[in-house]
Amino acid sequence: MPDHATPNLPSRDFDKTFAFYVQLGFETRWHDHGWLILERDGLTLEFFRYPDLDPAQSSFSCCLRLDDMAAFYQACVDAELPVKETGWPRLHPARMEPSGVLIAYLVDLDGTLLRLIQN
Repeated sequence: MPDHATPNLPSRDFDKTFAFYVQLGFETRWHDHGWLILERDGLTLEFFRYPDLDPAQSSFSCCLRLDDMAAFYQACVDAELPVKETGWPRLHPARMEPSGVLIAYLVDLDGTLLRLIQN
């Protein structure tokens, strides 16, 4: 396995986190009282318990660099994630940044920002 990193993200409730991410095609790789690991097509997200997190104050984020960002974004649309400017969860449509990078944004149930970046 090549070197890699996985984001460690907060979860107020593992059951709700799993229910949210399973809609996007993730499956459980590990789950115990203090840790949850989800995988989807080579993506790994690790979650730690943070029951007192205020999603409105969360500054957690990560980038998902995707070979097929459109397919992942479509999974978000199919899961009926709302496209809106505030609140959570929410989805922001893909747009070409001035840097030339195609990027969309997903905010999960706990206020974590996931940048969906086309490789």
